[in-house]
Amino acid sequence: MNNVQNSVNRLLEQQNTAFVGSIDHEGFPQVKAMLAPRVREGFHTFYFTTNTSSMRVAQFRNEQRASVYFCDQKRFEGVMFKGTMEVLEDLASKELIWQDGDTLYYPLGVTDPDYCVLKFTCLSGRYYNNFSSKTFEV
Repeated sequence: MNNVQNSVNRLLEQQNTAFVGSIDHEGFPQVKAMLAPRVREGFHTFYFTTNTSSMRVAQFRNEQRASVYFCDQKRFEGVMFKGTMEVLEDLASKELIWQDGDTLYYPLGVTDPDYCVLKFTCLSGRYYNNFSSKTFEV
């Protein structure tokens, strides 16, 4: 793993929040703060939990192009990933990221119809730190 990958990995492990970008029906970008991914496969795939009835899910069903941004405000450091976002509603995907306490948001449990998974597949990333940006492939 090179220095950029090490720095990005450290940054991701420290963040509780991700900023997820979608495209609305008029073609405008939309950004929303979400809880950090529940499961992450390196820099390639991130799994988020969300409500099936949300505006974001409707946008991703219409347009899969997406971005995910993580930042450390104190260090003025960040990484932006661009890729695609899929809405998953199969039981295996839901069970993959289900956690104790999720019934607070999804009272019917892992099979709650208002519970789904957003799967982000990254194409590339751009890391910013120390007045410098570096683009990297995933």
